Amino acid sequence: QIPVGTEIEGMNILGLVLFALVLGVALKKLGQEGEDLIRFFNSFNEATMVLVTWIMWYVPIGIMFLVGSKIVEMEDIVLLVTSLGKYIFASILGHVIHGGIILPLIYFAATRQNPYQHPDALCFISPHSSVSSSATLPSMIKCVEENNKVDKRIS
Repeated sequence: QIPVGTEIEGMNILGLVLFALVLGVALKKLGQEGEDLIRFFNSFNEATMVLVTWIMWYVPIGIMFLVGSKIVEMEDIVLLVTSLGKYIFASILGHVIHGGIILPLIYFAATRQNPYQHPDALCFISPHSSVSSSATLPSMIKCVEENNKVDKRIS
């Protein structure tokens, strides 16, 4: 079956992005009158980044207790520890290969510079080691702006 019109479930992301682009262009076109709303949205963005940073600091504590409650319910702890150890080893190995080999190769291919002489260029490793890119966005933006001197409008 091919979904038609309103049968599609979920959010209309394309419409939301298009609206945001058109609103941004309209606010810039207004000049000084639109600057107040632009400053509001910039302040709102900064406040959201602070909230996300706070959440990033406290979520691991909650996850620790959730995992701890499941560990207490387990009957065979040895099986759990060996399975978890294999998973952690595979995950770390994957991140080392991806962050230490694949991403530097992509950086080298794009810039023709040695990525290991400029480790701040690899700020984008952080989102790949987390499930949520929105949770790592504040640290990535900070790294890109402060360490790599990228303009705030671009980051």
